[in-house]
Amino acid sequence: MTTHSRSTGLVLGAATVAMGLIAGVYYIFACCVMPALARSDDRVYVEVMRDINDVIQNPVFLLGFLGAPLLTAVSAWQLRGLPHRRWVWAGLAACALGLLTTLAVSIPLNDALARTADPAAARAHFEDPWVAWNVVRAVLSTAALGCLARALFLHGRVTRGAARHRPDTVGVSGM
Repeated sequence: MTTHSRSTGLVLGAATVAMGLIAGVYYIFACCVMPALARSDDRVYVEVMRDINDVIQNPVFLLGFLGAPLLTAVSAWQLRGLPHRRWVWAGLAACALGLLTTLAVSIPLNDALARTADPAAARAHFEDPWVAWNVVRAVLSTAALGCLARALFLHGRVTRGAARHRPDTVGVSGM
Protein backbone atom coordinates (compact mmCIF):
# COMPACT_ATOMS: atom_id res chain seq x y z
CA MET A 1 0.00 0.00 0.00
CA THR A 2 1.41 3.37 -0.93
CA THR A 3 1.66 6.28 1.48
CA HIS A 4 -0.87 8.10 -0.69
CA SER A 5 -3.45 5.33 -0.46
CA ARG A 6 -2.78 4.95 3.26
CA SER A 7 -3.38 8.66 3.89
CA THR A 8 -6.41 8.55 1.60
CA GLY A 9 -7.78 5.66 3.62
CA LEU A 10 -7.09 7.49 6.88
CA VAL A 11 -8.96 10.59 5.72
CA LEU A 12 -11.88 8.49 4.49
CA GLY A 13 -11.87 6.56 7.77
CA ALA A 14 -11.83 9.78 9.81
CA ALA A 15 -14.69 11.18 7.70
CA THR A 16 -16.66 8.00 8.34
CA VAL A 17 -16.07 8.15 12.11
CA ALA A 18 -16.97 11.85 12.27
CA MET A 19 -20.14 11.23 10.27
CA GLY A 20 -21.03 8.34 12.55
CA LEU A 21 -20.70 10.58 15.59
CA ILE A 22 -22.93 13.25 14.06
CA ALA A 23 -25.51 10.71 12.88
CA GLY A 24 -25.48 9.31 16.41
CA VAL A 25 -26.19 12.72 17.92
CA TYR A 26 -29.24 13.23 15.70
CA TYR A 27 -30.38 9.64 16.27
CA ILE A 28 -30.20 9.88 20.05
CA PHE A 29 -32.15 13.15 19.95
CA ALA A 30 -34.81 11.55 17.73
CA CYS A 31 -35.33 8.38 19.74
CA CYS A 32 -34.47 9.43 23.31
CA VAL A 33 -33.92 13.10 24.14
CA MET A 34 -36.93 14.65 22.44
CA PRO A 35 -39.42 11.92 23.48
CA ALA A 36 -38.20 12.30 27.08
CA LEU A 37 -38.49 16.08 26.92
CA ALA A 38 -41.99 15.76 25.45
CA ARG A 39 -43.07 14.46 28.88
CA SER A 40 -41.90 17.70 30.54
CA ASP A 41 -43.91 20.82 31.22
CA ASP A 42 -43.28 23.86 29.03
CA ARG A 43 -40.86 25.59 31.39
CA VAL A 44 -38.65 22.51 31.84
CA TYR A 45 -38.78 21.68 28.13
CA VAL A 46 -37.65 25.16 27.08
CA GLU A 47 -35.04 25.43 29.83
CA VAL A 48 -33.44 22.08 28.96
CA MET A 49 -33.43 22.80 25.20
CA ARG A 50 -31.85 26.19 25.84
CA ASP A 51 -29.20 24.52 28.01
CA ILE A 52 -28.53 21.89 25.34
CA ASN A 53 -28.23 24.57 22.67
CA ASP A 54 -25.70 26.40 24.85
CA VAL A 55 -23.51 23.46 25.80
CA ILE A 56 -23.49 21.79 22.38
CA GLN A 57 -21.53 24.76 21.05
CA ASN A 58 -18.20 23.40 22.21
CA PRO A 59 -14.95 22.47 20.47
CA VAL A 60 -15.45 18.71 20.77
CA PHE A 61 -18.88 18.76 19.10
CA LEU A 62 -17.82 21.33 16.52
CA LEU A 63 -14.81 19.19 15.59
CA GLY A 64 -17.14 16.39 14.48
CA PHE A 65 -19.89 18.65 13.16
CA LEU A 66 -17.54 20.62 10.90
CA GLY A 67 -14.99 17.83 10.51
CA ALA A 68 -17.46 15.40 8.92
CA PRO A 69 -18.22 17.52 5.84
CA LEU A 70 -14.66 18.84 5.58
CA LEU A 71 -13.04 15.40 5.78
CA THR A 72 -15.63 13.99 3.39
CA ALA A 73 -14.87 16.75 0.87
CA VAL A 74 -11.12 16.13 1.18
CA SER A 75 -11.71 12.41 0.74
CA ALA A 76 -13.84 13.01 -2.37
CA TRP A 77 -10.99 15.05 -3.83
CA GLN A 78 -8.38 12.44 -2.89
CA LEU A 79 -10.38 9.63 -4.49
CA ARG A 80 -10.86 11.41 -7.82
CA GLY A 81 -10.45 8.94 -10.63
CA LEU A 82 -11.29 5.89 -8.51
CA PRO A 83 -14.59 4.06 -9.07
CA HIS A 84 -15.72 4.11 -5.43
CA ARG A 85 -15.52 7.92 -5.27
CA ARG A 86 -19.22 8.07 -6.18
CA TRP A 87 -20.02 6.71 -2.72
CA VAL A 88 -18.04 9.52 -1.11
CA TRP A 89 -19.75 12.10 -3.33
CA ALA A 90 -23.15 10.66 -2.37
CA GLY A 91 -22.11 10.82 1.28
CA LEU A 92 -20.95 14.40 0.83
CA ALA A 93 -24.27 15.35 -0.77
CA ALA A 94 -26.26 13.82 2.11
CA CYS A 95 -23.92 15.43 4.65
CA ALA A 96 -24.25 18.82 2.94
CA LEU A 97 -28.05 18.56 2.94
CA GLY A 98 -27.98 17.74 6.66
CA LEU A 99 -25.70 20.69 7.32
CA LEU A 100 -27.96 22.94 5.25
CA THR A 101 -30.97 21.73 7.27
CA THR A 102 -29.14 22.61 10.47
CA LEU A 103 -28.21 26.08 9.23
CA ALA A 104 -31.55 26.91 7.59
CA VAL A 105 -33.99 25.35 10.05
CA SER A 106 -32.57 24.06 13.34
CA ILE A 107 -30.36 27.01 14.28
CA PRO A 108 -33.07 29.62 13.53
CA LEU A 109 -35.53 27.58 15.64
CA ASN A 110 -32.95 27.38 18.44
CA ASP A 111 -32.38 31.14 18.25
CA ALA A 112 -36.13 31.85 18.37
CA LEU A 113 -36.45 29.53 21.36
CA ALA A 114 -33.73 31.49 23.16
CA ARG A 115 -35.46 34.83 22.48
CA THR A 116 -39.05 33.92 23.37
CA ALA A 117 -39.95 34.78 26.97
CA ASP A 118 -43.16 32.76 27.30
CA PRO A 119 -42.27 29.03 27.65
CA ALA A 120 -45.63 27.83 26.27
CA ALA A 121 -45.34 30.04 23.18
CA ALA A 122 -41.68 29.14 22.72
CA ARG A 123 -42.42 25.43 22.87
CA ALA A 124 -45.46 25.68 20.60
CA HIS A 125 -43.36 27.37 17.90
CA PHE A 126 -40.32 25.12 18.37
CA GLU A 127 -41.15 21.52 19.23
CA ASP A 128 -42.93 20.00 16.22
CA PRO A 129 -40.80 21.55 13.46
CA TRP A 130 -37.52 20.96 15.33
CA VAL A 131 -38.36 17.30 15.98
CA ALA A 132 -39.44 16.71 12.37
CA TRP A 133 -36.35 18.39 10.88
CA ASN A 134 -34.08 16.56 13.31
CA VAL A 135 -35.42 13.29 11.90
CA VAL A 136 -34.52 14.59 8.44
CA ARG A 137 -31.00 15.33 9.68
CA ALA A 138 -30.76 11.88 11.28
CA VAL A 139 -31.82 10.16 8.06
CA LEU A 140 -29.46 12.26 5.92
CA SER A 141 -26.53 11.71 8.28
CA THR A 142 -27.20 8.00 8.48
CA ALA A 143 -27.37 7.81 4.69
CA ALA A 144 -24.07 9.72 4.50
CA LEU A 145 -22.55 7.32 7.02
CA GLY A 146 -23.69 4.33 4.97
CA CYS A 147 -22.20 5.81 1.80
CA LEU A 148 -18.89 6.55 3.50
CA ALA A 149 -18.77 3.09 5.07
CA ARG A 150 -19.36 1.55 1.64
CA ALA A 151 -16.59 3.72 0.13
CA LEU A 152 -14.23 2.74 2.95
CA PHE A 153 -14.96 -0.94 2.39
CA LEU A 154 -14.38 -0.61 -1.36
CA HIS A 155 -11.24 1.45 -0.81
CA GLY A 156 -9.87 -1.28 1.43
CA ARG A 157 -10.57 -3.90 -1.23
CA VAL A 158 -8.91 -1.80 -3.93
CA THR A 159 -5.80 -1.06 -1.88
CA ARG A 160 -5.46 -4.66 -0.66
CA GLY A 161 -5.87 -5.90 -4.23
CA ALA A 162 -3.27 -3.45 -5.51
CA ALA A 163 -0.82 -4.50 -2.78
CA ARG A 164 -1.25 -8.19 -3.68
CA HIS A 165 -0.46 -7.55 -7.32
CA ARG A 166 2.67 -5.44 -6.82
CA PRO A 167 5.93 -7.39 -7.11
CA ASP A 168 7.51 -5.52 -4.18
CA THR A 169 4.84 -6.81 -1.77
CA VAL A 170 5.22 -10.55 -2.30
CA GLY A 171 4.72 -12.26 1.01
CA VAL A 172 3.20 -9.25 2.78
CA SER A 173 -0.31 -9.34 1.37
CA GLY A 174 -1.73 -10.15 4.82
CA MET A 175 -0.69 -6.77 6.18
